[in-house]
Amino acid sequence: MENTDQLEDEDTRVDSAIELASTSSTSSGDVSAASGGSGEFPAVARRPKCVGRINRGVAWGFTSVIGRRKEMEDAVNVVMGFMARACDHVGGCTAAGASSSTEISPVHFFGVYDGHGGSQVAKFCAERMHQVVAEEWDRETVDGLEWRQRWEAALSSSFGRADNEVVTEAVAPDMVGSTAVVAVLSSCQIIISNCGDSRAVLCRGNETIPLTVDQKPDREDELKRIEGEGGKVINWNGARVFGVLAMSRAIGDRYLRPWIIPVPEVTFTTRTEEDECLILASDGLWDVMSNDEVGEVVRRLLRRWRRTVVVEGEILVAQAIADNLTEISLARNSSDNISIVVVDLKSKRKRLQRR
Repeated sequence: MENTDQLEDEDTRVDSAIELASTSSTSSGDVSAASGGSGEFPAVARRPKCVGRINRGVAWGFTSVIGRRKEMEDAVNVVMGFMARACDHVGGCTAAGASSSTEISPVHFFGVYDGHGGSQVAKFCAERMHQVVAEEWDRETVDGLEWRQRWEAALSSSFGRADNEVVTEAVAPDMVGSTAVVAVLSSCQIIISNCGDSRAVLCRGNETIPLTVDQKPDREDELKRIEGEGGKVINWNGARVFGVLAMSRAIGDRYLRPWIIPVPEVTFTTRTEEDECLILASDGLWDVMSNDEVGEVVRRLLRRWRRTVVVEGEILVAQAIADNLTEISLARNSSDNISIVVVDLKSKRKRLQRR
C-alpha cells in the first residue's frame, strides 16, 4: 500500500482529472429548533429543514473500466428518483413536522456490483436490483415496524429475491456470483446495503467514514459462521472459502451454499451539512488504496476545485473525483476491474469553472 508521500507524488493527477471530467461518459443528476436570543434581542425561531431539502440537484459521476483483467465483470447502475416518497415516510427525517418532510421528493439509488466467475450476475443485479428494492419497500408494511427495521427487512428480502431470480431465470451457472453494495439516498438518510467486499465510504468535513465492513472469510464472525456450517477457510493467495472465493457473502455462487450467503449488512447514516461525497467502489480501488487515502484525494481535489475561477464550461466535481481515483488505481497496478460511483452531497454547491 502506498503512503501519504506517494499521494503527494500523485498530486498532478488532480489537475488532469478536471479535464477528464468534461469528456467522461457520466452525468450529473438533476432529477426531476429555536436559536436562543440574548439581551434585548428576541429569540429567532429557525424552521427545521431536511438536510437535502427535497433531494433534487444531486450530482454524481462514475467510472467502470476493465483495468488489467481479460474480462469485464463489474457493473454499475444509478437510478435517480427510483422512488418518490415524503422524507418522513421513508424514515429518519431530521425535520419532522416541517413542510420539506412531507413534500414528495425523489429517493435515489446507487449500486456497484463486482462479478466473479463471469459477468452475468453482476449485470443482472445492475438491471434488476433497484426494481426489487422499490417493490420490497412497498411490500414491508407490517404494523409496528420501526423505519430502520422496515428498511433492513426490505433490503434483506431484496437481496434474497435477486439471488433466487438468478436461479429461477437461469441467469448464470451456479459457479457465477457477484458482490453488491447499494446506497439509497433520501433527503436525510444514507442507507447502505452491502454483500461482499465492495465498499462504501463517506467524506464528511475532514473525516473519512467507512459505511461498510468487508465480508471476508477470515473476519471473526464470518469465520465462525462458515466453520459452524461445516465449511473451511483456506489461505490461498488470501483467505478464501474452501480456497476458492475471497469473500463470505455474495449473490449467486450456489455451489458454495450454505457458506456463501446473499444476506446483506445494512447501515444508516444521518446526512449533515458537512457531508461532501459518498463513494461506492469495487475492490479494484480498495485493493490499492485505503479509506483514508481515498478521503485525502477527495479533499485535495475539492480544495483545488474551490480555488478555480468562473469561466465558460462547467466542472462536475463528482466525475473529476471518480476519474482521478481510477487513474491512481491504474498507476498503482490494480489487477482487477475498477468501478467507482461518486455522489456529490452538496446539493447547493456552486459550480465553479476551470481557468
